[in-house]
Amino acid sequence: MQFFDFLFSFEQALPMLLQEYGLWLYIFIFIIIFLETGCIFMFFLPGDSLLLSIGALCATVDSIHLLYMTLVLFLSTALGYIANYYTGLYFSTYILNCRFFAVRQEHLDKTDQFFQRHGGKTIILARFVPFVRTFAPFAAGSSGMTYPTFILYNFLGALLWVGLLLGLGYVGGTTFLWLLLK
Repeated sequence: MQFFDFLFSFEQALPMLLQEYGLWLYIFIFIIIFLETGCIFMFFLPGDSLLLSIGALCATVDSIHLLYMTLVLFLSTALGYIANYYTGLYFSTYILNCRFFAVRQEHLDKTDQFFQRHGGKTIILARFVPFVRTFAPFAAGSSGMTYPTFILYNFLGALLWVGLLLGLGYVGGTTFLWLLLK
């Protein structure tokens, strides 16, 4: 149970983890964001709050650099979506036909039609919706969205999501530090 408590409050433990593990924090964060975006069963991991917290940490701690963290987060989220896309592309029939899911063919057909019309927008906007973020690339793969189209919107969405949330956290951390020192 302590593991799940730690996992759900990971962003609050960042300063302690940085002090104890140093630059290994980059790898921990990469893994958490990769799992949240790359595994359809890891939707409960903290994505948005973690990015905001990391941005604030970058503003207040000298050993975590904003540019390096941006690159790590961009790679982890883009690679996570690619893994989730391929999971949907190759394994969706097996996953959706197992006895735990009650998915009818008409729902799959509607999803396919939706991705034909709004696939790119969905990939970008899903980054900002916690539960949907995990399932959008899976649905894109299972609906047969072309890989070049997917990868374009994946990279664009990753840049927007990481840039916006990390930037907001950084500005918030800088403002807090400025107010504290004033």
